Amino acid sequence: MDNTLLQRITHNPDICHGKPCIRGLRYPVELILELLSSGMTNEEILADYDDLESEDIFAVLLFAARLSQVKSIHRIAS
Repeated sequence: MDNTLLQRITHNPDICHGKPCIRGLRYPVELILELLSSGMTNEEILADYDDLESEDIFAVLLFAARLSQVKSIHRIAS
């Protein structure tokens, strides 16, 4: 299931400057994360963006979770 969800996240240099997006659409992963962190519910996001599906939101969350799975974070600037 994880791989199926992650296939919804695409990277194309011609779409949103190559940022990770949902299914080749112009919805960057960061947008959906920002909407969720602002307090919007999945249902509200889906109502505002007709071409998104609930699996897209789950894919964004899984993508973000995978990005956060690092062993350590090193400060590179002060």
